[in-house]
Amino acid sequence: MNMQPQSGVLAPPAPRTLEEMRLPLVMMRDILIKTIFRKNTDRVSDMAKAVCLPVAVTQELVDLCRDQLLLEATGSMSASSAGEMGYQLTDNGRARALDALAQSEYFGAMPVPLEVYRQQVERQSVRDIQMSRARLEGAMAHLILPAELIGNLGPAISSGRSILMYGPPGNGKSSISNGIRDALGDRIYVPRAVEYSGQVITVYDPIIHTLAEEQEDDPSQLRRAANRYDTRYLRCERPTVITGGELTLDMLNLQYNPVARTYQAPLQMKATGGVFIVDDLGRQAEPPQALINRWIVPLEEDKDILTLQSGEKFEVPFDTLVIFSTNFHPNEIFDQAALRRIFFKIKIEGPTQENFLKVFALVARKKQMPLSEAALRHLLKHKYPAIGNVFANYQPVFLIDQMIAICQFEGIPNQMSPELIDRAWANMFVRDEDIIR
Repeated sequence: MNMQPQSGVLAPPAPRTLEEMRLPLVMMRDILIKTIFRKNTDRVSDMAKAVCLPVAVTQELVDLCRDQLLLEATGSMSASSAGEMGYQLTDNGRARALDALAQSEYFGAMPVPLEVYRQQVERQSVRDIQMSRARLEGAMAHLILPAELIGNLGPAISSGRSILMYGPPGNGKSSISNGIRDALGDRIYVPRAVEYSGQVITVYDPIIHTLAEEQEDDPSQLRRAANRYDTRYLRCERPTVITGGELTLDMLNLQYNPVARTYQAPLQMKATGGVFIVDDLGRQAEPPQALINRWIVPLEEDKDILTLQSGEKFEVPFDTLVIFSTNFHPNEIFDQAALRRIFFKIKIEGPTQENFLKVFALVARKKQMPLSEAALRHLLKHKYPAIGNVFANYQPVFLIDQMIAICQFEGIPNQMSPELIDRAWANMFVRDEDIIR
């Protein structure tokens, strides 16, 4: 079967027969009649679009339903549907649809069997991305970074192994994580839903997954080359899941909807083929050690273990670049066994004075704030010595935004001066003092 690569990733082949679907016949039949019932479709072409299957495979399902007296032909042909025969649910079909909906509200796109999904994950593995220095530098071009940092990040990304970035706050760990995401660059295929043991697990999430623009077919062409793949998948940018202090262990488990009687994939499964960023590690309600313990099997064995409501456990592929970012020293929040599981540990330090001034000038230009030599001299000679000349990348943005706010309030053009530096600086730090209550 021919699978055309798009953006370097092999597309999932469309099934040609019901047998190639590798799903239980009863499940496929019930999803079809539930979809007909809910969407009120009566043409095979419309049914095929609704369940995301080729017309020929959908016709096989329709014929199966007719044999079981769940569907009947209406005897009417539609000129607007290329002379297609119409179909409708029989009384038995409507009764079966209602019974099936009582068991599970899921209808629409046929799910992809877990084993078939696993094959597609291998075709588009994040570990197969060949990251070059030029590509990574291009994605990080908007950041002022130490020269050696790109050299440390590149091998970590190319390996697809876990990364721990640590260091003082406000120095761009989150921005670097986003730059890594941008450097990945290509597109993959995300299933709308996956099936395991007769259960449906929805994977595609419009909040997390960004649809890629599809190549449009030219209707005048005899052979249409675009979009010829299994439409149970959606072609998306490589996903990025970003969590912070809100992350809990429960978010890493299957989410069961007792009303719809379906499952929603956990965050790390939605991030398959992309990046999972755990920002502000150490700020979650769960201890960092507990979070890392949850990741031990996925990080070491490239598989995750999920649990159904019944208690049955099963394996799903784990193909995700995990980036942990923390303001704490790793030894404060992890034991040595946990640290061994994180393959790359990269310290993100504050900028040198030279790089600080580059960032300051860059931000000032972007925000249309004229630079003042007197103000900068005052900042470097009288302000930073008071905090041990510890520079951070967030500080230029903070100080310039403060000065702009003051200028707007005072009704004067954007400008910087020693006096405005003093007023801005006063809001950047809180003085230690006792407050009488």
